[in-house]
This record gives sequence, structure tokens and C-alpha cells, in this order.
Amino acid sequence: MNPMPFDKVLIANRGEIAVRVMSACKDLDVETVAIYSDADIDAGHVRFADEAYNIGPAQAADSYLDQDAILDIAVQANADAIHPGYGFLAENSEFAQKVEETDGLTWVGPSSDAMTQLGEKTKARKAMQAADVPIVPGTTDSVESVDEIADFADENGYPVAIKAEGGGGGRGMKVVRSPEEAQEQLESAKREGKAYFDNDSVYLERYLDDPRHIEIQVLADAHGNVRHLGERDCSLQRRHQKIIEEAPSPTLSADLRERIADAARRGVDITNYTNAGTVEFLVEDGEFYFLEVNTRIQVEHTVSEEITGIDIVKWQLRIAAGEELSFEQEDIMFTGHAMEFRINAENTAEEFTPETGTLAIYDPPGGIGVRVDDAVRQGDVIGGDYDSMIGKLIVRGADRTECLARSRRAFEDFGVDGVVTTVPFHRMILTDERFVEGTHTTNYLDEELEQSKIESVQEQWGTESNASDPSEDYVNHDLLVEMGSRRFEMTLYQKESDIRFGLHQASSNPDGDRTPGGTAGQSEVSGNGFLNTSDDDRANSTGMATSDDSKRVEAEMQGTILTTNVEVGDEVEHGDVVCVLEAMKMENDIVTQHSGTVTEVGISEGESVDIGDLLVSLD
Repeated sequence: MNPMPFDKVLIANRGEIAVRVMSACKDLDVETVAIYSDADIDAGHVRFADEAYNIGPAQAADSYLDQDAILDIAVQANADAIHPGYGFLAENSEFAQKVEETDGLTWVGPSSDAMTQLGEKTKARKAMQAADVPIVPGTTDSVESVDEIADFADENGYPVAIKAEGGGGGRGMKVVRSPEEAQEQLESAKREGKAYFDNDSVYLERYLDDPRHIEIQVLADAHGNVRHLGERDCSLQRRHQKIIEEAPSPTLSADLRERIADAARRGVDITNYTNAGTVEFLVEDGEFYFLEVNTRIQVEHTVSEEITGIDIVKWQLRIAAGEELSFEQEDIMFTGHAMEFRINAENTAEEFTPETGTLAIYDPPGGIGVRVDDAVRQGDVIGGDYDSMIGKLIVRGADRTECLARSRRAFEDFGVDGVVTTVPFHRMILTDERFVEGTHTTNYLDEELEQSKIESVQEQWGTESNASDPSEDYVNHDLLVEMGSRRFEMTLYQKESDIRFGLHQASSNPDGDRTPGGTAGQSEVSGNGFLNTSDDDRANSTGMATSDDSKRVEAEMQGTILTTNVEVGDEVEHGDVVCVLEAMKMENDIVTQHSGTVTEVGISEGESVDIGDLLVSLD
């Protein structure tokens, strides 16, 4: 292997995936730069990085999605490259282009042109059609009106899937099962697309009722080489969100496996795609249909690594540096079976509702065939500002039977307390007949598995949340200091016996005002000594929050108000939606348990709320 030309890489992400990229960088002797929001001052990716810079407030739009601020920090830190991880800006072609156009910076991922062609779903469908890859019937242009949905349904029938152009991981996807649902679901899909991907364009597809979800991991370099690393089966899902992924699929025939992999390579090759990517398909009744291309690293890339022995993230960096893939397709050996379990801070007995709390106990398992990717430690606070993922448990065995047995052993040894998690659910599903036989489909959890089973295991093996406000643990002191001829503002963060320093350059005027750019110019003195939560792709849920002793609708979780649906004087009935609250990348319809007249609306769109905050009062 050639020496890595990058000296320093900025990871434009947080949590588990940021640590995963940093680990690959350190294996290649490359220094790492973290960015962190105000909510992530104690984050694990900050602790793990060589340098860390404050990027802004907790709200992602003002921090992890602030393109110009990230570029400013990359230049300030003398980084050579930017790796976007997954989520946030990972599939934003505009940001990729800005990185490409910045002198001295390399984008670790496909080119912005390839991202535009394949990352936007309608363009990807056109490209796949040109490569003779089967696609689900749908539109190849964006849609704007309910009439277009009705026309599509007349031709293809209900249900109809509305999908965000820039979406992925179930975000920005809504299912319309009748004409009456069309308007609400169209608005919701466009709203999510704008909020998560800064793109409110949507398109339509025929919704397949009972498919398997199969995806192909690919690597492609700038020298015309395209390799696939086999398939992953991601069929165990909740509301289109993957929960368990495995490789290889337990259901594909050798012929179908080869046909799908060949279609993926064909589709990638025709677009001159480079770097890592995933081509996703739906499989039903022996036929397969192109779903989408994820122009980034995937959460579940780990299972492909386990059965091939290929470090995908290292190859992302090497390909970005111009290296040629060093192996042929026939050199790739697929050995054993691997599964990945997403450990989320969610209450599966309450419709997978996101949870917050402090990890009073965090003791992940080990042993042969067990890998844990995370960015947390015991004592960390799992907040509600971002995704609910705590980490990922990856288990490998000689075959699927051994993999299942090792997985059961690993979960028996998984110690976690203080935060409600999906651990009890995973313990249950590993003994579920349909899952063990591998006959489950994408709709199994939503439509077939008995909720009582989930509630029972949560009661048997679950833990209680000890949710707290992490901001209450800090006392902040603002200071103004001079070092040589330069003046700095200093924020002293004091937490029990811990003291953390945050520095940002100030202007030289007597009032000590900050330089233009505000917190975008802030930096941590050291990246050593910080902790964290984690990040991935979540879906949509329905929430209910009304105080039992009064007609007060209160927030049951931290989040951001997306829409308010009522005004003072409005009459509401039991079950009416009064607002939509985003928490951990999930849209929650907040409904009232009472009827009455609205006497107070305590929130506005875009406002952040905490647990217990007043949303709406009724008489």
C-alpha cells in the first residue's frame, strides 16, 4: 500500500460513525479533527479526536448542517480532507462541491456530480433504467400536488409511497393508503425532506406490501474498477427503519444473489461512481427492483466487513487519495455469517419511543466473534437533540446458526442501566421463530409480531430511564484573556471535578466582541477527555402528551417544534394533533387527551422544548 497522502482529516459528523472514521484514520497514521455542537461538549467523538472545534448550538441546522462553518474550521485546522460519515451532510452534493472547490481539501466520497445523479432519487431511477436495472414503478420527476398522487394511484393502485428526493433510512418517506391521506402525507414528506436534507422535492413509487430489503455494498475507484462486497439483508425494520442487518441474506438463491450483485455493479459503473456506496433493492416473489443508491458509508457496513475482511472506511480514504483497488472481484472471499444489532435509546414497548437518560451502567459484551461500535461510556448522558442510537453490536459466526447463538450469548452479557434501550427487544427477536427461520419481511414487526411479546420482554429485561438535563451539570464562566498580542474569549466549563476550556478568537475592540462567524470560529484546546451519544437514521412516530391533572399538553421529550396546528380560541377534540415535535430525527404528532377550547399556545415553530414544557393549554 502507498503511504497515505492525507495528514489530517476533519470528520463532519458526530457519535459512533465519527469514532469509526477516526479509528480508520489512526490506523493509517492520519490525524483527526472533530466538530461538536453545544449539546456535544462531552461527546465521545470529541474525546477520541486529536483536535475538536465547537461548531454552534444544539440544533443541527445551526451546527452539524452549517456548511460554511465546517469549511471554515477545516481550513483553520489545516485539514487535508473531509469525511462526512452518514446522515447530516453525507449525501449533500452542494456541500461536496464546496469541499471540492476549496483549495487543499479533498472530499472523502463520490464526486458531487455522481451524488447529484444517484443521490437524488428520480435521477438515480433514470440512471438505473439506462443500465437496464429493474426499478419499482414510479415517477422519474418530482411531484407537487395531490392530483398527481391520485393519477399515479389510478394507474398503479394504493398504497403509494411518497419519498423525499434526498431521503434515506426511511426519513422523508410516507405511505398513502387512501385518497384522504394524500394531502397530509405529501406535506409531511416535503417537510421532512426540507428539514433533514434541505430539499423538499418528492417523488412517487408503487409501495410493495411484503418485500425483503436487500442491498449491495460497492467500492469503486477512479481507475475504472468496481467491486461488490456481497449483499446485506436489512428486512427486519420498524416503520421503514432498519433494526437488524445481516450478511449474507438467508433467503436469496445463488442465481438471484448473482443477478442482484451484477445489476448493482452495472448501475454504479454507468455513472462513473467512485468511493463506497450501497445499491438497495426490494425483492418480492423472486423478482428484484432497484430502490435507491446511498452515496455514502452505511450504518450496517460492518457486517460486510466481517464476512469479507475488508475495511471499507480505510478504502474510502485510500480511494479519495487516488489509490487503485488492490483486489479483483474473484479475490473477495465471503466467509461466515454476520449480524448487526442497533442499540437505540428507545422504548420498544411504547412504539419505539425515543428515550433519554444517563448510562448508570454501560458494560457491552465481548468474546470471540463480538464487536461493538460505539462512542459512549458509563456515566454519559443520552440526550434528545440527535439520533437515538447508542451503539451497534456486531456478531460473527461460522454460519447463521452459530451467529444466532453467539448473539444470544452477547445480549445476555450486555449490561446497561439508566436508559431504556432496545436490548430486551433484541433478546426476544433472537428466539422469534420467523426471525430464526429467516422468513421475516420488512412488514413483519409492524403488522405481524404481537405487541404483547415486546411489552413482556421489556418488563422482564428492561431498565428504567433516569433522564436528566445535562446542562444543569455545568457552571460556565466567560473570561477575556490575552496570549502574546492576540486576544481570546475563554469559556470555562466546570462540571464537578472536571474543567474544560473552550477558546475562540475575539476581535481586538474594547468590548471584546467575537469575530464574524460567532461560534464557527470556536475551538477546543484539546480533544482528549470528552464523552458522547451516537448518530444514525430514524423514522416517524406518534406521541401523546397531556397532563392527567389538568388540560395542559406538555412535552414528554426534548425536541424542536416543526408545526403548530392550533391557535388560541380553537376548539379541539380528544385525539386532535396540536403540534408536531421532532425528537431524535422522529416526527411526533402531539395529541390531546381532552376536548376543550385552546386558551394558551406556549410554543412556536422552530422552538426547542424540554420535557415538561407547556405546549398548549385547554379550558
